Amino acid sequence: MEISNTSGRRKTSVARIYMQAGQGNITINNREMKAYFGNELLENIVNQPFATLEKLGQYDVKVNVRGGGIAAQAEAIRLAISKALTSEDADARPALKKEGFLTRDPRMVERKKFGRRKARRSFQFSKR
Repeated sequence: MEISNTSGRRKTSVARIYMQAGQGNITINNREMKAYFGNELLENIVNQPFATLEKLGQYDVKVNVRGGGIAAQAEAIRLAISKALTSEDADARPALKKEGFLTRDPRMVERKKFGRRKARRSFQFSKR
C-alpha cells in the first residue's frame, strides 16, 4: 500500500495531502469533508479528479490545509489530488490536463497602493 503525498496551492491557501488506496474517506484537518465544507459544490470540486478518472471511492485522502477561504482551499486540494493521481498513474495525465486540474491558478489579490482607497479605486472626487 503506497502512500503518495503532494501539495497544491491556490491564492494564499496551501493543501498537503496523503493519499492511499482505501474506501474513499476524505479527511480535511481531522474533520470529515461534509463537516468541513458543508457545501455540496465545494465537495464536488474536491472530487472532480476522481470523477474524471472514474476512481471515485477508491482512495483515502488525509488533507492538511491552511490559509485562504474555503473555496480556495477546495481548489488547492483538487490540484494536490490531481498531482498525486498523475504520480501514481502516468496515463491519467492527459485527461486531468484537458480538464485543467493540473494547472496552478496564478491569480492573487492585488496589493493596495498608496494614495488610493484600494488597489485601483481612487478616493471620491469632490468638486467643491
